[in-house]
Amino acid sequence: MSDAGKPPEVQLQIQLDDDVASGKYVNMALVNHTETEFTMDFIYVQPQQPRAKVASRIITNPKHMKRLWLAIQDNLAKYEAKFGPIDVTDPNTPVH
Repeated sequence: MSDAGKPPEVQLQIQLDDDVASGKYVNMALVNHTETEFTMDFIYVQPQQPRAKVASRIITNPKHMKRLWLAIQDNLAKYEAKFGPIDVTDPNTPVH
């Protein structure tokens, strides 16, 4: 078989800036969607505080959302295989 007609392979280089590399801790996420987009807001809720600020917002399309969901499922399975099941029955854990 010939490779004629195939586009050349491009190696993606990903840049990670220092302020992004340090990450942000969040303990709550809100997910909303329309027909064409998913919006995920990541929030840090401080104990006993009546307000919380969105630390980051991600907007993506349904295909990327599905790929993200599959990647999260895969990583959770690997985590639990190594460290044991994650208990999500804690009444203090917000679920949205």
